[in-house]
Amino acid sequence: MDADLQRTVRRNTILLASTTAVNSVVLQLAAAVSSLTFVLVTGHHGLLGLGPAIFLTSSGLTAVVAGRSMDRFGRRPVLAAGFLTLSGGCALTALATRTGSVTLLVLGFILIGTGMATSLLIRAAAGDMYRPERRARGISYVLFGSVFGAILGPAVFSPMFANRQVGASTLTVPWLAASGIALVALGVMLLVRPDPREIGMRLGSAAGEPAAAPAAPLGEILRRPGVLPALGAGLASFATMVSVMNLAGYVVVEVHGHSQDSVFPIVGAHVLGMYALVLVVGGLIDRIGRKPALAAGLVVMAVSVLSLQWATGVPATALLLFGLGIGWNLSFVAATAQMADLTSPVERGTLLGFNDLVASLSGAAMALIGGYGLETSGVGALAVGAALVALSPVAWILWLQPAAELTAES
Repeated sequence: MDADLQRTVRRNTILLASTTAVNSVVLQLAAAVSSLTFVLVTGHHGLLGLGPAIFLTSSGLTAVVAGRSMDRFGRRPVLAAGFLTLSGGCALTALATRTGSVTLLVLGFILIGTGMATSLLIRAAAGDMYRPERRARGISYVLFGSVFGAILGPAVFSPMFANRQVGASTLTVPWLAASGIALVALGVMLLVRPDPREIGMRLGSAAGEPAAAPAAPLGEILRRPGVLPALGAGLASFATMVSVMNLAGYVVVEVHGHSQDSVFPIVGAHVLGMYALVLVVGGLIDRIGRKPALAAGLVVMAVSVLSLQWATGVPATALLLFGLGIGWNLSFVAATAQMADLTSPVERGTLLGFNDLVASLSGAAMALIGGYGLETSGVGALAVGAALVALSPVAWILWLQPAAELTAES
């Protein structure tokens, strides 16, 4: 890689990491109060999982379209449109909390899900800019921005809830603030130049790959050795993480009786776990290979969520969600790197979008089932169910796949 391209990659990496930092502040609010927002506006406690399920379903359905659009038009315009949509969704949700309109609330959650799906594909842009032997590390550089988001989230939102009785109208200002923060992420994203997809094509050309090779159909991509195990691990890790994270706020406030402002340090600890060690994890995955990282991450996630049934205090819950984040970090980054290794720049968005479709729909189903189980059978049902989902692909990854299918590309 020549010196000019190295500088460009470094600059784009910093900008993408900054975008991730700002965006994670918005996502923390969604994780902390989405269930509560839905319950307070609709008045139906038995449907507490429906709020997260709405934007997870919307996120999944959007992911495939956003991924294909990224491969066709580039990363920047699609990501920018996603942040604009996310801002609009937060604004509509704020209006719903003020007016009590369920219609506006559902529409707001749909737009939030659409924006979330698009912003999550920022990892495709990160994967574009690094060669396979450094790809997990490059993805980790961009995701590391969320460490600063983990600090900013509680600092921004906790004071808005401190010493206040939580009602639907209490949530108006936080959702409006999230709308503005999403616009900041949009502004930073627009500074990224050239488009990371172009950098990926230049790297491929330098490595002797045909620069204009057509994208293979999704079915053909899925049949490549190593793709399905990575998809399975990515699905289990993402579905477990988002379902537990989106229900954690309700558990802390409504089940254990803590104040609403105590939720944000817990969610902040979770986001810190997701990204604080990502620079170490990225390098580790590149050294030891994808297979052990995929399995180890899922096991750590399972242990963390299973232990939630015995945690009632804020520090203990925060520690377990921190562990959940670390496990997700291992498995998710390894799965992303594996899928990026096995695709070209004009295929990468399509595969990652399909992964996010399946993972988000699974997360939506888990949020609905977990919410119902939480309401009828308690925290134990949610903890055991989530742990089983996290563990489900481990045996397949470790023992039922040929060794050649799960090696790190170099």
